[in-house]
Amino acid sequence: MITEITAQDLNTGQFIEEQTEEIKSIVGNGRAINALSGGVDSSTVTLLGHRALGEKLRTVFIENGLMREGEPEWVVKLFHTLGVKVELVDARKEFLSALEGLTDPEEKREAITQTFYKNVFGRLVRESGAKHLLQGTILTDVDETVAGIKRQHNVFEQLGIDPQKAFGYKIIEPLIQLRKDGVRRVGKGLGLPEELFARIPFPGPALCARVIGAVTPERIETVRRATAIVERMLQGSRAFQYMAILHEDRVTGMREGKRDFGQQIEIRCWESVDARTATPTRLPFDTLETLAREIIQGVPGIVSVTYNIAPKPPSTIEAV
Repeated sequence: MITEITAQDLNTGQFIEEQTEEIKSIVGNGRAINALSGGVDSSTVTLLGHRALGEKLRTVFIENGLMREGEPEWVVKLFHTLGVKVELVDARKEFLSALEGLTDPEEKREAITQTFYKNVFGRLVRESGAKHLLQGTILTDVDETVAGIKRQHNVFEQLGIDPQKAFGYKIIEPLIQLRKDGVRRVGKGLGLPEELFARIPFPGPALCARVIGAVTPERIETVRRATAIVERMLQGSRAFQYMAILHEDRVTGMREGKRDFGQQIEIRCWESVDARTATPTRLPFDTLETLAREIIQGVPGIVSVTYNIAPKPPSTIEAV
């Protein structure tokens, strides 16, 4: 049973000090490795790990072909300014190959998990000689996985999976007692710039979690373009999270007076504190109209744009 530390009860300085010492104690004279994605959780755990281990922590950014537009280069450059060296590892072929032909959400998540932990990271760990993987699992990840709502790719021990036996290394999870609001406070306390610690959440399976049905490079590029438009237009909304979802079925549209079969993008925008519950943001209709127009004009093949108005529960924040 994990004891939750709420944001209200969190002593940020004490938490950082205690987790820094805990990481040092676990790793000892060895080495650790961690994957930075640019999200709030991974960014926070990266700085926490570097405070604890310095050069004994190897930080990599896995380019899986599923990230947002320009994300790898932006993240590597930003962390360079923070004094953290980040290696860019190209694993696009491995991930897209593992996802080929899969449509079931849980099968896609499992393919991401196995490719990430067993194949890509298994290789990196063997090369580096590291015995530990440092990662930013938070309490909401565990709750949703254990409850059977959604298999989060970074949860193992709570499902009876021993990472040492399954993958060949141990996992350190210093943020596992926190939820998103607490992680933001820790990130700020560690010196993350606001553009990172206040950033909207992004799923571990990346844009794969926003493609309903088959994942192909073309479908990822479609949702990537739509995501860029949604994030640009809603960044001033102060919402907890916002995203574009690519639906599976083709829908009937019209262009220049003729029938045009195309694809549908669903926009989601949420008000929430810790992601356990959420309500749709009441965006002005003018904003929704502008979003729809920009997506239809800027993303080839899109003929329909919808807005999700179902709360969590019964909906979830991500679609897949």
